[in-house]
Amino acid sequence: MWNEQWKEENEIFHERHDLTIERIRMIGTEQTAAEQFRPYFRHVAEFLLFVEEVRAMVEDGSWEKLSFEEMKEINHKLYADISEENYGTSYANPAWAVEKLGEDFGTFLSFLYTEMRAQIGYAYEGKLKYNTICNELFIEIYNCFEDAQCPEFRELKEIVYWYASDYCDVFLADRIEEQISPDCGVFVPMLAKTDVSDERFIFRTGEWITDYEIQTMRHLNSLPEETIQKMADTYTEGFRRGFILGGKDLSKKKTVNVLYSAGFERMIQYAIRNFEKMGLRPLIFRAANSVVTKKNHQKSGYYGAVNKQFEYDHRADQALFLDKKYTERKLDVIKNTYEKQKELAACYAGPAWIDPFGEPPFSPERKSEVFSYTDKQEELLQAFASKSSQMINQYIKGEERSFTIISYPKPEIGEDYEAIFNDTIEINAVDSEVYGQIQQTMIDALDQGEYVHIIGRGKNQTDIKVRLHALNDPEKETIFENCGSDVNIPAGEVFTSPTLEGTNGTLFVSEVYLHGMQYKDLKIEFQDGMITDYTCANFEKEEENKTYVRENILHNHETLPLGEFAIGTNTTAYVMVNKYQIADKMTILIAEKMGPHFAVGDTCYSWNEENRVYNPNGKEIIAKDNTISILRKEDVNKAYFQCHTDITIPYEELAEISVIRKDGSKIELLKDMRFVLPGTESLNEPLDRMDAENA
Repeated sequence: MWNEQWKEENEIFHERHDLTIERIRMIGTEQTAAEQFRPYFRHVAEFLLFVEEVRAMVEDGSWEKLSFEEMKEINHKLYADISEENYGTSYANPAWAVEKLGEDFGTFLSFLYTEMRAQIGYAYEGKLKYNTICNELFIEIYNCFEDAQCPEFRELKEIVYWYASDYCDVFLADRIEEQISPDCGVFVPMLAKTDVSDERFIFRTGEWITDYEIQTMRHLNSLPEETIQKMADTYTEGFRRGFILGGKDLSKKKTVNVLYSAGFERMIQYAIRNFEKMGLRPLIFRAANSVVTKKNHQKSGYYGAVNKQFEYDHRADQALFLDKKYTERKLDVIKNTYEKQKELAACYAGPAWIDPFGEPPFSPERKSEVFSYTDKQEELLQAFASKSSQMINQYIKGEERSFTIISYPKPEIGEDYEAIFNDTIEINAVDSEVYGQIQQTMIDALDQGEYVHIIGRGKNQTDIKVRLHALNDPEKETIFENCGSDVNIPAGEVFTSPTLEGTNGTLFVSEVYLHGMQYKDLKIEFQDGMITDYTCANFEKEEENKTYVRENILHNHETLPLGEFAIGTNTTAYVMVNKYQIADKMTILIAEKMGPHFAVGDTCYSWNEENRVYNPNGKEIIAKDNTISILRKEDVNKAYFQCHTDITIPYEELAEISVIRKDGSKIELLKDMRFVLPGTESLNEPLDRMDAENA
């Protein structure tokens, strides 16, 4: 058993929990709710009773006696309702729920079912209190439909409000503790006792497991030990190097947050041992599923398979009840929890991600039946994000922490999965020293510039001038950071925080995938470094295109600054992407190394501006602030946006990248898909080989 930490608390809740299960069992035979709603409540009750069966098996240990196929069958049954083939007729789908339950209650009841689905994770972790609280919410809502067969929506909304508010100090406080305390989670102890040669391990967390996660597991299990060790070393060494290159003291830290998706457990076991040799204990927690703890439709933590449309449909569920009082309540819980755990928080080193890629392109269906935020709620969310970030930074100081992120493909990428996976291992492990020398040549040219001019090729409408910071002492200072295989793996970019004033023009890319979402003909206009207009071609109506960009790139801000400009140099990655024709499935982490990229939002040094950073040649990087971020010295609320989205233009859409000196003369860096700056020509070798093979 790996839920011993909950055993004492569970004993307190068992009687209360048993009462909820007894009541839920009765729902299947009752005729008290209006006929229209009976199928819904029976369906959700049946689901909760099945979750209870699984929870009891985990608790008494009988789960461990099941075969691989038995575990797989249970997992399929738990998640069948939100699988792509069934989601169209699932109550978890707001559109279907509205069709069956009416406009007045359909969206609400779809939310309720989604909240109940979070119980799967609670059952496998042994969090009986959580299961009990959710059951009680379901029963309370059901009672409303019994007492008044068409209850007041205001009453239902109030019940959910107090559920979220009252249990903030349970769900949210526990969530924070899992993120900073190595003694709170169940996943690390589980991994310590896991024999990955026993394939049943992949079902033991209760996350959604499909054939793709199983294939990932089996591929990693088939690799030789030295390959797995190489993968783990690249990942953990990148994290360590982030501290060294950032001039930060890793010896002060005791914990690291490990984030990954199901199937990578064998690599994670090796990585945990590496981190422990650095003096770091790993923190692993499940991606949030409750309306109280999740932020949007993005997964952060440990997770399995994902139905992206389902997650997107429920991205704004807290719009049902969000108000100022609730955000203040959450801020109080955050403050109190971090204050209680401030010593642990100070020892937190940062996150280490494994960011998988390869899923089919996702362009969401926009539905009118989902909850959406009002303008006032969007203002509250932005204020909450700002205040909570400031609060957390008091306990986990940005200038003292670091991170790393690395990507590997998932089997969804296609029939060449294993070959792509093996090529990705090599790309992630490219020689930083070699790239560092080439990139320093490029930086020496960039440091001479007043701005960089980027021009698109063919149908690409990009024509933008990015203003650069001025150097006071070129012998000791530099504008661009020379990026190796550390925080952003693989190596292959130089980046800076631009000067906003004088940064003008159009950014365009014909197709790009940001946070797993597709954008067609994305176009963003800048004036003095700030977004003035934007659109895309995903939808027929221009209003929907603008809304899509505003919600998911601007994160509902009126405007955002250009926080980063970078030039990717990893032509080897570019060739691999073209070889397998996987540009539409590529992670931004690798894609950003395959051309210039522009990040809208906070700078690449947000919350870390005061920390002095140097390139390997000893020059200090001075381009860390802009006229927005510098406002932190007067009013920190005006300095940060809590978002940073990289947008890459691929090489084939580029006509030119040039450095423009103050006297108007220019230095060409890239011309028609080739690096032309002397000293960087070797970057063209993979491109030349690609052209020769395709000739």
